[in-house]
Amino acid sequence: MTGRSVPLWEGKTPDAPIPARVRLRVFEAFQGRCYLTGRKIRPGEQWQIDHIVALCNGGRHAEDNFAPVLTEAHKAKTRKDVAQKAKDARVRKKHLGLHKPRNPLPGGRNSRLRKRMDGSVETRD
Repeated sequence: MTGRSVPLWEGKTPDAPIPARVRLRVFEAFQGRCYLTGRKIRPGEQWQIDHIVALCNGGRHAEDNFAPVLTEAHKAKTRKDVAQKAKDARVRKKHLGLHKPRNPLPGGRNSRLRKRMDGSVETRD
């Protein structure tokens, strides 16, 4: 713990409320600028604390993973984080062989129909 006069705050659970003193420290650490847009947050403007690495993507609920973000930019980043999590899950399932394509290729191994060498088509049992 070099250079810090107070210990780093870390939530006991992922949904633990962030204390006002921590919100203020994060705001001052970023000089009152939105982490995503780089714009100065003006008095009275709506802003939120964002996890730089989203919790759903393995981020920590700790002060060093927080950043001030304008509300609209935060909504857009959350959409991207959720989409990335869904993509990671799809890729992982496909890698493990748990995902089967909705529309298999016609004539492929997973198709209901099979084409014989003489050109006739039959259903697989």
